[in-house]
Amino acid sequence: MPRNQFQRMVFAFITVVITVHAYVFFSLYVIHGNMFMQLTGESGVLAAINKMGGVPVFGKPVPIWAVVLIEFVLAYTLENVLGSPLSFRLACKNFDPRSTHPVIFESAIICATVGIMCPVMSFIAAFLYYNYQAGFNIWTLLADWLKLICYNFPFAFFTQLFFIQPTVRTIFKVLFAKDIRNREKNENKQTVEA
Repeated sequence: MPRNQFQRMVFAFITVVITVHAYVFFSLYVIHGNMFMQLTGESGVLAAINKMGGVPVFGKPVPIWAVVLIEFVLAYTLENVLGSPLSFRLACKNFDPRSTHPVIFESAIICATVGIMCPVMSFIAAFLYYNYQAGFNIWTLLADWLKLICYNFPFAFFTQLFFIQPTVRTIFKVLFAKDIRNREKNENKQTVEA
């Protein structure tokens, strides 16, 4: 879909905005929610986080908005530097973009992106949210990382493939409708001339 660097960065921005909010919610409520409620004795996750003074990042309580901001900056940087370029190359190794149906090729890119970004972001999350008060142990960090991959990968795969990317593509088409129409006219004109 994106044809130039600006469009790729806008596409990544929209993707990361939606994805980070989904993953922070998933992490706080689904993965850690019960633990937060047990630690504080609260009956709701948000009340438990508020009672703790925020989400523990590097062992210090941080407000949820700061967690979203931290994860957004990290995810957006990694998506532009690592995720997008590598996933496109990986998809091109297995499919020819000129002869493969666009839906299949885009699905291959989505799957490759999840395969790259999920382990990387899970490692960052394991490092950020590690229980530093108990002391640091590399084996515990690695076990936490593997646990997060097991939780995050199915969530990432299905949400990216069936919810997030279709939503991002719809928003992208609305934002760049004029450019897409012009590109289609040029492609049709070249086809007719050939």
